[in-house]
Amino acid sequence: MAVIDRVLIGEGLVIEDRPDGSGLDLKNVAHIDLIMGPRGSAAEDAFCRTLTDQKQGVNGLLAIAAPNMMVKPNTVMFNKVTIKDGRQAVQMFGPAQRGVAMAVMDCVADGTIPLEEADDVFICVGVFIDHKADMDDRIQDWNYRATKMAIKSAVKREPKAAEVLKQYKSASHPFAAKTAENQNRRAEDQAAALAIEQMKERSKDKALYKV
Repeated sequence: MAVIDRVLIGEGLVIEDRPDGSGLDLKNVAHIDLIMGPRGSAAEDAFCRTLTDQKQGVNGLLAIAAPNMMVKPNTVMFNKVTIKDGRQAVQMFGPAQRGVAMAVMDCVADGTIPLEEADDVFICVGVFIDHKADMDDRIQDWNYRATKMAIKSAVKREPKAAEVLKQYKSASHPFAAKTAENQNRRAEDQAAALAIEQMKERSKDKALYKV
């Protein structure tokens, strides 16, 4: 029985702190949206449309491990942020393409995508590259990790609806709007933390007066 027997959906996000310690590296964040499926499925149709429907600022390109070495399964990338200049285009066609390509092939190498199915599977990968992205090594590595994560999740059919239902209210989103509810919650957390520190200080004071 085929592992990839229908259209599968995957998603992956990778972000870490800036090297200078100034907070999350929003400039080089990698976020992958992925569709994959067998020959004859809607994934193959999407692959063909993405590769042939070129527009200004929005481009589809094949994922290649190296020139004249297209990866298998057939993989097309498309940008989720409008390409406005040559620097951003080179980041898409260079480090991002390399990262996505290596993730696909590593998923074949480790058996996530069965080798016997790889020639007849089609993958569409949406890539996010911020206009201010400034670290090619992170673009490559983080898109590699995010793509691999998305493929593995898709093949495992994860997350399951029951799992999302349990966690969606408590889960945090790094780019969510700062709502009044969140602000109140943060204020409550800060007040609780302050109260705990005050209790610790009072305990220390009492200890000093003990004979």
